[in-house]
Amino acid sequence: MRRRIAAGCIVLLALCLFFTGLAAQRASRAQADPASAQQPVSSVRFAFGGNAAEIPAEFMGHLVFLPVHVNQGGPSLFQLDSTAKTSSIDPGRAAAVGIASLHAPTLNLSGVDVSLPALAAVANETFAARVGRPYEGTLGNDFLASVVVELDYARKTARLYDPAAYRYSGHGTKFHLTLTSGMPIVQATVNVTGKALEANFAVDTALDAPVLIFDKYADAHHLFTSRLRTIPATDLPLEESGNAVLARLKSFQLGPFVIQDPIAQFSQANRPADGDARLAGEIGAGMLRRFTVILDYAHQQMILDPNSDIHDYDREDMSGISIIASGSNLRRFVVTQVHSRTPGADARIQKGDVIAGVDDEPAADLTLTEIRDLFHQLGRPYTLLIERDGKTFPVTMKLRRLL
Repeated sequence: MRRRIAAGCIVLLALCLFFTGLAAQRASRAQADPASAQQPVSSVRFAFGGNAAEIPAEFMGHLVFLPVHVNQGGPSLFQLDSTAKTSSIDPGRAAAVGIASLHAPTLNLSGVDVSLPALAAVANETFAARVGRPYEGTLGNDFLASVVVELDYARKTARLYDPAAYRYSGHGTKFHLTLTSGMPIVQATVNVTGKALEANFAVDTALDAPVLIFDKYADAHHLFTSRLRTIPATDLPLEESGNAVLARLKSFQLGPFVIQDPIAQFSQANRPADGDARLAGEIGAGMLRRFTVILDYAHQQMILDPNSDIHDYDREDMSGISIIASGSNLRRFVVTQVHSRTPGADARIQKGDVIAGVDDEPAADLTLTEIRDLFHQLGRPYTLLIERDGKTFPVTMKLRRLL
């Protein structure tokens, strides 16, 4: 009897040692295998235990701005930029709202808090002049990787969702996203004067133009032909304006969506995604505005649901003049370029002129975006009040199609 008990104890001890060793072996493998390692706790917290929040977004042109408080500080408007690797805040804005530290900040949005490892302090010197509002900060791809973002361009709304709970149930079309250096890349087909090419494009929510095509890609594929009409680009930073032209493509296709006659910008200037030789260019907000756009990095997908603008015709600037905003309130509008053989040149507007009024409305009551929108109206005659050399006088400019 004692022998049987002893034998049983030996067997039991052996089994314990076996399973203990097996558990230790599995734990060791889990530590060595990153895929098996414990995932970090989510950095997103929605109010009231929910998993979605609607954000009171502000749209300027096609650019999207979200109200953000950093560490419960004062409010700022951050631009949503899917080509920015990390989020950042203007150093002057950080000081103005009393942010003491940018390490491990929490971004407080309406109904949701997003914690980031850090928030860079980065100035954008040309932003205010070309956009018409002060630069305060950027929400980059570290932010976009933490939430699912839905941009409804038709209704001018934005929603954020918890990636862990998000499941799409609408009628939009799903596109596979490849994240290259943190930027979302999709495939599209560009058709220039009958020559269709499938290529990779970065999705750029901070690009106001419909499509940007890198010059090196255009040159490599001989896209510049005698049949491709181009005009100088306006509404660009001064350092880019001399190197950029606009052209009207035959079509641009995203999955089942074929956009006829869209405007594309061709530029030699370095862009955030320009270092990847496989990229043809970028899809900007001027194209995304035709959809409700869902950026879902967690599931590596972009979803496009067309709105009533899906077949809208792209209108170029029809004045031929480049304008920037200046002054303390950014309501002083200075002409930086006048392109030859355009309505602006016909009206004898000159570089350095200040637009003090449009028709009977003082320029101080308009924004830069509103003035640029006026200059996209085919056939409209405008009486511009011009300030030059201390004198003020009216000129008449009638818009016409340039592209």
